[in-house]
Amino acid sequence: MFLVNIGLSLIVAFIIIRKVLFPAPEVIEEDEGEQLPPLVFTSYTPRTLAKFNGTDDPRVLMGVKGKVYDVTAGKKFYGPGGPYENFAGRDASRGLAKTSFDPAMLTPIDQPLDTLADLENHELETLDKWEMTIEAKYIHCGVLENEKA
Repeated sequence: MFLVNIGLSLIVAFIIIRKVLFPAPEVIEEDEGEQLPPLVFTSYTPRTLAKFNGTDDPRVLMGVKGKVYDVTAGKKFYGPGGPYENFAGRDASRGLAKTSFDPAMLTPIDQPLDTLADLENHELETLDKWEMTIEAKYIHCGVLENEKA
């Protein structure tokens, strides 16, 4: 009987130690968000892109170097309240190149697209790296063009 009690005590101690030191990993389910219909590849102007900011429209689109990406899957980053929210519905090229989230980096939507002609080589390289990252993660859904006269 003594050995049985010791054996049971060891088993209970083992279970407690295992639960305390090695807890089961917490399962985190990914938020799939709203199921939106696929976008048709199209041309956007700064004005038509502006509504895709996650507030006026549930989608979040962002322009980078003349391309438009659907970054809705990263809404926690690019949508309202996210660290990159000011890029939502806008051409983010200058801000990404300069690694600045200052709204002053954004060209007003009633002005022509930023040519980025004054960027330095290291800023252009930074922008290229951002473009590759975004291209790999998100859907290229259009082109960003100036308003037609």
